[in-house]
Amino acid sequence: MRVFVTGATGFIGRALVPRLQRDGHAVVAWARSEPRARGLLGPAVEIVPTGDGVEVPVQALERCEAVVNLAGEPVLGGRWTAARRRLLEGSRVGVTDALVRAMAAARTRPRVFVSGSAVGYYGNRGDEQLAETSRPGEDFLAQVCRKWEAAAQRAETLGLRLVLLRTGVVLGPGGGALARMLPPFRFGMGGPVGSGRQYLPWIHLRDLVKVIAVALVDDRYRGPVNGVAPEEATSRSFARALGRALHRPAMLPLPALALKAIFGEASNVLLASQRVAPRALVGNDFEFEFPTLDAALQASLR
Repeated sequence: MRVFVTGATGFIGRALVPRLQRDGHAVVAWARSEPRARGLLGPAVEIVPTGDGVEVPVQALERCEAVVNLAGEPVLGGRWTAARRRLLEGSRVGVTDALVRAMAAARTRPRVFVSGSAVGYYGNRGDEQLAETSRPGEDFLAQVCRKWEAAAQRAETLGLRLVLLRTGVVLGPGGGALARMLPPFRFGMGGPVGSGRQYLPWIHLRDLVKVIAVALVDDRYRGPVNGVAPEEATSRSFARALGRALHRPAMLPLPALALKAIFGEASNVLLASQRVAPRALVGNDFEFEFPTLDAALQASLR
């Protein structure tokens, strides 16, 4: 297939593109900077510049059989000012809406649409067990995810098979959440966040990329899919596992008040508890390469 990818130069996208190529697919990347995208993704990827806005080139989509939407500004990129909130929502909902409008205008349309979402959809739910059928939360991130998914769901009216990929914390080398966590842990100053009791759904980068690659070609995948590993972790157990992987102590907690002083409302991303299960993946017999946190962290730190 020819696959149109947004967010191809991001942490997940840079790992997804070579996986798609190994599977025999051609990749069309929609990117802000053509030279940067070419340097990151290599000569075999077709680069379609975004231009000044978010209007998706219809002609590029008409040549593609599938779309993977990974666009979105980092949630922890700064305090959630009014401007930052607009950026977070626009980079997700706005881009997804533009993709669907372009597909609606296309004379020939892709067959499958894998659109990013996040476990933030569920909000702060304590120790409640959450599956793909669980109700959404009510906080800011949950509302963004609901709008994000609603924009993508309009693709179903166009006859596309839609997969809504609700990802947890993605672990892997060279970026992502783990890169932000490592400095204090390497100096033996890491530890749980807040109470440490909140659940932290996670998945290794290679498994997430595999989920996307499989969902593109397996018609059993449709609707919400929780992109998380089967092994549960809390903030405390995650900190201990990371300490073990680094051979460092990991006992110094980061109090909730300190987080709120640093990040403001954005600290809710680290303090919220989401006990999310990969029901759809398990039901489709998905084989995780890294089902355990210890194995995922060791592979990420090599």
